[in-house]
Amino acid sequence: MDNAGWHAHRRAQKEDDYFSSPRRGADKKFTPVEQVRPIDEQFIGGFLPPPSPGPPPLPVKDDIYNDPSFHLPSGVESQKSISSSQLSRLSAVERSRTLRVARMDPHLMFMVGPLLKYDTTDPQGIWHGALLIVTADSGSTYEPHPTLTYQYDPDKLPRHHKRKGFPGKSFDLGPHPADPHSTSLPLSASQINGHASSGPNFSSEQSPAQEIWVYPGSGGTFTFWRFMIHVPLGPNEMEITYSINHGQQLRFFVPGRNQNMRWASYSCNGFSAGVNPDDFRGPGFQSGYDPCWLDLLTHHHQEPFHVLVGGGDQLYCDGLTREPELQEWVAKLKPEEKQSYQLTDEIAEAIDRFYFNHYCQVFRTGAFARANSSMQVSLCLSSSAGLTNAKIIIDGFGSYPDNLQTSPIFQTIGTRGYFFFLLFQCFINVDVDGIDDTNHVNKSIIIGAPGPYVGFPSHSFLGYLGPQTSILLLDCRAERKKDQVCSPMEYEKVFARLYQLPSTVEHLVIQIGIPIAYPRMVALEKALESRFNPLVALGRNGSLGLSGFVNKFNAEAELLDDLNDHWTSRTHKQERNWFINQVQEFTKAKHIRVSFLSGDVHCAAVGVFKSLKDKTNPEIPPTNDHRYMINIVTSAIVNTPPPGGVIKLVSSLAGKTHRTMHKSQTDETMIPLFAKEPDGSNRGQKYIMGRRNWCITSYDESTGDLNFDIRVEMEKGVGRTKGYEVRTPPPRWK
Repeated sequence: MDNAGWHAHRRAQKEDDYFSSPRRGADKKFTPVEQVRPIDEQFIGGFLPPPSPGPPPLPVKDDIYNDPSFHLPSGVESQKSISSSQLSRLSAVERSRTLRVARMDPHLMFMVGPLLKYDTTDPQGIWHGALLIVTADSGSTYEPHPTLTYQYDPDKLPRHHKRKGFPGKSFDLGPHPADPHSTSLPLSASQINGHASSGPNFSSEQSPAQEIWVYPGSGGTFTFWRFMIHVPLGPNEMEITYSINHGQQLRFFVPGRNQNMRWASYSCNGFSAGVNPDDFRGPGFQSGYDPCWLDLLTHHHQEPFHVLVGGGDQLYCDGLTREPELQEWVAKLKPEEKQSYQLTDEIAEAIDRFYFNHYCQVFRTGAFARANSSMQVSLCLSSSAGLTNAKIIIDGFGSYPDNLQTSPIFQTIGTRGYFFFLLFQCFINVDVDGIDDTNHVNKSIIIGAPGPYVGFPSHSFLGYLGPQTSILLLDCRAERKKDQVCSPMEYEKVFARLYQLPSTVEHLVIQIGIPIAYPRMVALEKALESRFNPLVALGRNGSLGLSGFVNKFNAEAELLDDLNDHWTSRTHKQERNWFINQVQEFTKAKHIRVSFLSGDVHCAAVGVFKSLKDKTNPEIPPTNDHRYMINIVTSAIVNTPPPGGVIKLVSSLAGKTHRTMHKSQTDETMIPLFAKEPDGSNRGQKYIMGRRNWCITSYDESTGDLNFDIRVEMEKGVGRTKGYEVRTPPPRWK
């Protein structure tokens, strides 16, 4: 363990010690680890104040002033901006009209939101999505029920903001009406209602709120409201503006009818225990969470993304074990004592309280919240291999022994974690929406078999990304067991839907969370499983400060659940090889190129499957090879990369020849994409990049290639990235 890793380990132990001795207050109740309050309306959309100690320089004035439909008050029409001194010369009424921020009427008290989610586009060209808000009942007026208003004009081309250089700070981003520190002027009522610049095909739609769940918290009740959005795609990309109860106006973008989407992907949106977020906070940032997210938002401002794909670990829920009501259970040293510990109403309430508070806090904070309100999101639970990550429930859930997974408290953690995942990330309540995927509010949904530990069936999604591109978000968590990733029923239903893809589709991206083409850790897996491992024995006894070497649940080696999660682990090897063979049969039959998209491992890499080279014949070109499938690994957008020693070890294993798939005439290797550092200097580990990163995916209309641009942080905490591009060709085999 390197010095940074040791300090992170010690910091995590100190934090655990702090939470391990909770005390009840005067009301006989514990103080929760996290408690959220309603947010002020002007902060809806997730914005941070300027960095301390003083305000930053004012950003360049917003591009909205260049819109000919925008009119400043009398006397300053010719200007692109307006200063405080100019405002002071206006009348009180003019000042009020100029600076007024739109307020919701009736008023709603937000806990989180708005959150956007993309579903799919149907064969008639109707784009389907949804929006979610959570409101505090005590401070909201529901007469009438909340209403979403969204507007679009297919004849109006959106303005992009491409420019040279990089703005550098969160407060330098382009205009956003919900930002309380923006220097943009609010739109007039006529502009908001579309009368100032609308064309003959302008449309303004209203979507009534549907109440899908109520959380009964200790501070009152909180309502989850879902709004459905349906937009007929036009000939060109469109800007969709929206507001709730006529409040602040936000926006997102949809593609043209015949346009393939431009989209971004990310994973691992949080810090592991013991990591100090301030170590990743560069100049001008309030938090170490924001730099890479601000880089993504800057690219979105310059050329909009149509979808944001989360590849697992959208938030980290391991903090659940610090809730005071769970400390007596956590403190049990013997695994059998944990397994037999009974669930109480107080513990059940604490589990729900944590998930509710934690989701609200993470999804409404900083640049991530801004992304959630300005890009339609598709999310994957993985380690999430596929649809959500293990950390969305608890680290490694599904990969522990059966007797622990079925114990009262552990199973409740899984069941409620998956419930809140469906609610906050998929906008689904099974009690409201049912489990019939032939008649479901989500048209892209594929509902599989009941999960053995989570109390719900798996929820996968097959969505449209353009005429030539589709994406499968495979749920690899709900049905997971130590010896299973997905059930036969889930595979059967998923492949049945894949074979129904239209003939125009040339690329299918399969989001599976955990890499499927990645260096093996078999030797480490065997060592950690061994009952003769002295470090595990010392960790179980708490000797030599090694208690952190084993997990809190069944005293096995801490890393073992992560290794058991991997597709390349010994317990999943047979299923993995079968799955790859089935995908290759699909690609050949349907003439569709498949690429895998993964996260989880906190570094960037690209694995590849291809036809095994015959000794007597030249290698098949990728364009003509139906077995050619790349695995893009992009992780993490927030979390710390592995220590240098781990990167070196994984890189050394990346060049190893794997014969696992040779019986299927398939070779697998890694692509040496990272021969250079972001500053241009040479680097030794050309297969693995140990820096924070995210990815842009776009379709090349001229070649038919699908282009993956992995954006790697140039310097820790500065919020600037360099791209490493890899392309996968269209299917051209006969």
